Amino acid sequence: MTELLLNGRVHSPAMPDATAMAVRDGVVAWLGSDDVGRAQFPEATVTDLAGGFVAPAFVDSHVHTTATGLTLTGLDLRPATSLPHCLELLTAHLRSHPDGVVWGHGWDESAWPEGIAPSTADVDAVAGSRLVYLARVDVHSAVASTALRHVAGVTDGAPLIADAHHRVRRAARERLDAAQRADARQAALDMAAAHGIVAVHECAGPDIGGLDDWRELRAHVHGVDVVGYWGEQVSTAAQATELIEATGARGLAGDLFVDGAIGSRTAWLHEPYTDVGADAHPGCGAATGNSYLDVDACTAHLAACTQAGVTAGFHVIGDAAVAAVTAALQAVVDRFGVPAVARCGHRLEHLEMVTPEQAAFLGSCGVIASMQPNFDALWGGANGMYAQRLGATRAAELNRFSLLASQGVPLAFGSDSPVTDMNPWATVRAATAHRTPGSAISARAAFAAATKGAWRAGGVRDGVTGTLVPGAPASYAVWDADRFDVSAPADAVQRWSTDPRSRVPVLPALDGELPRCRQTVHRGSVLHG
Repeated sequence: MTELLLNGRVHSPAMPDATAMAVRDGVVAWLGSDDVGRAQFPEATVTDLAGGFVAPAFVDSHVHTTATGLTLTGLDLRPATSLPHCLELLTAHLRSHPDGVVWGHGWDESAWPEGIAPSTADVDAVAGSRLVYLARVDVHSAVASTALRHVAGVTDGAPLIADAHHRVRRAARERLDAAQRADARQAALDMAAAHGIVAVHECAGPDIGGLDDWRELRAHVHGVDVVGYWGEQVSTAAQATELIEATGARGLAGDLFVDGAIGSRTAWLHEPYTDVGADAHPGCGAATGNSYLDVDACTAHLAACTQAGVTAGFHVIGDAAVAAVTAALQAVVDRFGVPAVARCGHRLEHLEMVTPEQAAFLGSCGVIASMQPNFDALWGGANGMYAQRLGATRAAELNRFSLLASQGVPLAFGSDSPVTDMNPWATVRAATAHRTPGSAISARAAFAAATKGAWRAGGVRDGVTGTLVPGAPASYAVWDADRFDVSAPADAVQRWSTDPRSRVPVLPALDGELPRCRQTVHRGSVLHG
């Protein structure tokens, strides 16, 4: 059966001026003009795009599905504008949900006027004996009620980071019933489809959602593909193979923590945090953050996975953490050679603090950078959270997309949802509008990193998936986009600069309202719309 889509714009490198597309058995069969399409496929089912814009569907290279859904179905604290407002949102949620554990996410004291994080005493004052877990926006620290801390066996009153945080989080998660967890996953994957996303890379692990959560997610039936990574360290090739078989994961990568996050002051740094003595400090292992895996542990994991032919990777943010991982990679390259390392598709999540020398090395051995441009949109700039924590000089050297791309490091973009919003057009826009001059990349490169690049990071390297060309899977989204800019200068920020003579498909301008998803299709099957 053939479907013919007419009266739209098709983003295709095969034919930049295409206005029609034919799909047969879940595969793109043809691209061209409306008149030719009608003549060539007279028996096809016709879909009138009514001026809609058709583009390859997006892939989110880093998500936490259940946690995203729990934010959608539970208590979302990202809108909180102050500490009192955060507690007001908690109070309202307690009133409307009189039973069960409270799972909240998203407070960010760095943007509040008082700059003070909520405390256990603050939570107890409104929650009493209720079990309450409230994660900071980066999910590397949290605050919880005394009742939940006692259930988790964390009674010392210290800030919730590292192992203490994992124990409290696990205690809260175990008190969610199966229906709550299933509803959360459905909500998260439905939201992905509504944003034109047809695949997500789930970054699971023993300290994140646990094995039960990962198995439940694998069993959850939904049209959005879930590509799983399991963040657990191994030391031998046999261990790597056994763990891949036991989990069914795509690789032993994702959120295998080398360090934490800058906002929680747990990212591992060479030099101390600028604001480490501030009253707002929620606690960290040291003035330079936390180190969870040293060079030897990273080397052992990379060597074991490389020998087993398994994708390895780490969560790595701070400059000391990046230095540890690149040193480990160098040792593994010296032992196995560049081709063996590149063949595995090892990946680094976040990679926020990287030097030119490290970028060149990563590019030389094919390591993939899975990054989140919205981090810069939220926390970059002269007065943002990065500058608060690190000072202006260090803050200006974060999330260096242009540097990495210039050194041949493959980029894959995602959201780290629920940390940032899942809307992929916001991701693309953030990459083109970096707050530090010289760190942005072109709209074409950003779009590719959120589509074809993310498929590649997930192990799909056929050269056509993530594009709309004859023979490619029919995975696409139809968008309502009001404006298309074909005349902006090549260095314009937040615009698509596409001279038709360049054979580059026209794409929507992003300096206003973002495109609205009308329909999402994956391999010919409608997921949304």
